[in-house]
This record gives sequence, C-alpha cells and structure tokens, in this order.
Amino acid sequence: MKVAFPVAPEPEAEPAEAARLLFAGPVDFLKGVVAMDGLPPADRPEVCFAGRSNVGKSSLINALTGRKGLARASNTPGRTQEINYFTLGDHGYLVDLPGYGFAKAPVAVVAKWQALLKQYLAGRPTLRRAFCLIDARHGVKPVDHEIMKLLDRSAVPFQVVLTKTDKLGPNAIKPVIQQVEDELQKHPAAFPEIVLTSSDKGEGIATLRAIIAGLE
Repeated sequence: MKVAFPVAPEPEAEPAEAARLLFAGPVDFLKGVVAMDGLPPADRPEVCFAGRSNVGKSSLINALTGRKGLARASNTPGRTQEINYFTLGDHGYLVDLPGYGFAKAPVAVVAKWQALLKQYLAGRPTLRRAFCLIDARHGVKPVDHEIMKLLDRSAVPFQVVLTKTDKLGPNAIKPVIQQVEDELQKHPAAFPEIVLTSSDKGEGIATLRAIIAGLE
C-alpha cells in the first residue's frame, strides 16, 4: 500500500510563536566534532541536518536561527568536513552533518567523514529526527538514497525538507513533490510529511521551527 507524504501544514499561531521565541533566544556554535569521542554529552534532544553538498544546509540553519553567519555557507561543495553542534538554548542541539556527494576532498578524507556519519547515526540515543535536505530543482538523486538507507538501518526517523523552492513556480514544484513521494516509498524510516522551504524567501521556516520545537 502506498504511503502518503503530504506537505507539512503551517503551524497554528500558538506553537508557531513558541517556536519563534525558542529560535530567537540563545543559539550558539558549540563545537566541531571529528571523532565520536568528541561528541558533547547526550543530555538533551537533538536533530540533525543531512544533505548533498551545496543543497543549502548552512543557509537553512541560518534562516531558522535568524543569524546570517551562524553556519558557514560556502560556494565550495563539501567544505564542511566535521559534525557541527549548535546549542538551541537549553532545549536541545542542532547538528549540521558533513555534506555528502560531490565533495572536493581526498578519497581518504571522504571515507573518514562517511565512517563518522555512520557511527553518529547508529549510536546517538538522543537523536530525535534527521532532516534530509533535497534540492527542489533536482529531486531525490541516487546519492540521497544512500543516506536514507543508512537512516533506515540505524532506525532514525527522517523527514525530507525540500530546499530552494523559490527557484520553481507552483506548477513546477508538483512533479518534484510526486517524485519525492514515490522515492520515499522505499524507506521505512521516512516521516510521512514533506517540508517545503526557501531560505531566501522564508518559506516554510516557521513550519520547520515548530516541528523541531515540538520534538522532545
């Protein structure tokens, strides 16, 4: 039976405001981690952001927090080579994972990132949800399935977030959503809602904030 993946609705006024206040509060870069023994204590909920290099991860984190320079956006794909932790007040952690695919780095370095990523996803008990970022202009690519399979095997629920939706018109986005829905049928860990976002225009930012704020 086919699973439906509707577009996540805008939040009600009260949870939207609570989420806005949470993200308007203290948000700070904590540390970059290159090995599992460098992870901070697992003492609060956390969410992570995964995506192909150049999908707009840093821009999305900056838009969520309202801080332009919090996460380092770069025109060079694959520049983020570590797991970056940000504190969301005392509420939890936002975790920026290394970009995958197209990384302009030595093979040995890429292999090290991949190993760290697998260890993190399989061994972090406080990880509540992974947000798998997909460029709305391209849809799900084969390389995206690799990270989704890893999330399936690690039993980490993940939710697809389409980025850069402002680059497409309302009619052009429909087949992309359909393609994503079809591809997600293959992944049992996929959460049955898709979030549409534009970091430049602010679309979907309140929705994603409210989703994150609601995870305990």
